[in-house]
Amino acid sequence: MPGYQTKQESIAIAGEDDLVIRSLLDRQQHADPLGDAERLGISSAQWPLFGLLWPSGAHLAARMALRPVVLAERILEIGCGLGLASLVGHRRGADVTASDVHPLAAAFLLENLRLNQLPPMKYRHGPWAEAALPAAGDLRGRFDLIIGSDVLYERDDSAVLSGFIGRHAAPVAEVWIVDPDRGNRPAFNREMAAQGFSREELRLVHALPVGADTLPAYKGRLLVYRRV
Repeated sequence: MPGYQTKQESIAIAGEDDLVIRSLLDRQQHADPLGDAERLGISSAQWPLFGLLWPSGAHLAARMALRPVVLAERILEIGCGLGLASLVGHRRGADVTASDVHPLAAAFLLENLRLNQLPPMKYRHGPWAEAALPAAGDLRGRFDLIIGSDVLYERDDSAVLSGFIGRHAAPVAEVWIVDPDRGNRPAFNREMAAQGFSREELRLVHALPVGADTLPAYKGRLLVYRRV
């Protein structure tokens, strides 16, 4: 046993075939015997968050299901967790790279690709803080579309996240963030404006099915930033 329990369920995506997703059983799971997560600054309380399905991630996946696939467009998901939105885009033929800082994110993504009989997909280790010497497997390059869900959960006085996005966004780029009305959103909006991005907001209020449950009406918004 790996030290944690998992479950497997079918996730409905509007307009697309269901996806079979392996996730952690619940928020009580934790296993870091070698201290890999702790060295990355991931506490025991934060450890299971990557491996759960979240309403914001479901809404991002639903948006990706509606986006036309654009030839030569490179897409990056930041803080992907289980990578539901990345899996939707990848299955539709988009050039997607998933990224996360959690040491088990890559293994869960690989298993979910196998469960859905999908070809390999690019994954990179994606810590937001800039490293002086990026290690092998770390995220590099620039992308035309950067997506993320519920990534504004921490106060970011040093503008680490917007700086990370700025380093990896192409000169002409779009950024999608699904946010459940976090209090850190106004500061992030200012930081993205400093990076040269305009902003559009779309309210998200409808319910979505996730696994065996139907989520209640969502209180959040899709933040769309564009740099042209």
